[in-house]
Amino acid sequence: MTAGMDLTNKNQKNEVMTSDGIPLKKKLAKSLFQSRLRALGLVTPLLLLIFLAFVIPILIFLSRGVYNNTFEKHMVNLAPLISVWDGRSEPTEVMFEALVLDLKEGKKSKKIGKVATRVNRELSGTRSLFTSSARKAKKLEAPFKESLIKANKKWAKLEVWRAMKITSKSLTPSFLASSVDMKYTADGTFERKSEERRIHLKLFVRTLEISIIVVIAGLILGYPVAFLLASLPARTSNLLLIFVLLPFWTSLLVRTTAWIAMLQGQGVLNDLAVVFGLATDADRFSLIYNKTGTLISMTHILLPFMILPLYSVMKTIPPSYVRAAKSMGATDWTAFWRIYFPQTIPGIGAGGILVFILAISFYITPALLGGNDGTMISNFIDLHMRKTLNWSLAAAMGGVLLVIVLFLYWIYDRVVGIDNVKLG
Repeated sequence: MTAGMDLTNKNQKNEVMTSDGIPLKKKLAKSLFQSRLRALGLVTPLLLLIFLAFVIPILIFLSRGVYNNTFEKHMVNLAPLISVWDGRSEPTEVMFEALVLDLKEGKKSKKIGKVATRVNRELSGTRSLFTSSARKAKKLEAPFKESLIKANKKWAKLEVWRAMKITSKSLTPSFLASSVDMKYTADGTFERKSEERRIHLKLFVRTLEISIIVVIAGLILGYPVAFLLASLPARTSNLLLIFVLLPFWTSLLVRTTAWIAMLQGQGVLNDLAVVFGLATDADRFSLIYNKTGTLISMTHILLPFMILPLYSVMKTIPPSYVRAAKSMGATDWTAFWRIYFPQTIPGIGAGGILVFILAISFYITPALLGGNDGTMISNFIDLHMRKTLNWSLAAAMGGVLLVIVLFLYWIYDRVVGIDNVKLG
């Protein structure tokens, strides 16, 4: 025991102390904690801003894709009854009575329109059924099943009640199913929509296709430009870099509108094609209101986002590597492909991810130049947000798009590795 105490005293004597008698290790740990606390205090306002103005609104919006309590909230009598209904047997008199009570209350509170719109999302044509029946609900008497069917024969159809059963669940996969061209049924199963109503999956595929083509086109056009900027003297490359950054000083809407003037039937490109004999004046190219116009304009707009990461990486590659390869007998092509190009892959990865993420959510350019052939999923999300007012479907489509992007990001990380991405 005495030996242990001697060892402890020896360690205390060997420990470095500060002028105020506190061990240096403890003093450093306290100072480090205080510096981290100050750093946290400085970034807390920014974190709160991001959380309150970005994260929470997105989560609330995405939640609407799986949660809609309109029916349950305004049809308080019918909702608990129809939720336990099997969806196959005939609706009971009690269910009809509850429906009449809710129609009367909905007409009085002026909320029946919201309920009608919600059910109409599941079965087209039911909005007028609800609104017209609500106006007659005061005059309906028992037996309510007979009187309600007499007021409108559609109430005898099981498909109307099945649609109400689907909407009676506030937490529902109905909108997610609709966003991928599926239909959620009253018995809890999924089935594909009819051929003429399958449009969303085509839009998702087209959006991915356009985004990938824009990334490839941007790489083909941007790589030589970045290589030239990195190879020239600093003064010249900085001057040329201004021209790369110049589009950022112009509104995106102005640049897109300029492409309309360039690509239209009587535009500059068509005039040049006629002058050089590539087309006749009566047979001009169709370059706008289709996928071609969308690809051309998006590639031009997003090209700087590919050039800048490539340039920042190429600028850090020592020219002596290529010269050393040539001095050892390598040809220009071998030196470039075996020595230079592999070192630019981090820049290619950074530029590719940046352009892809921006392209997959593009809205203005496809809206103005896309037409039917070049419309992307973002345009349909906007359609449901502003015109059809089906926010739940818009949120579901946004959620599916987010899952697709995260899945592709995961694949990229597994194949290439996100650690290999560099911006300089």
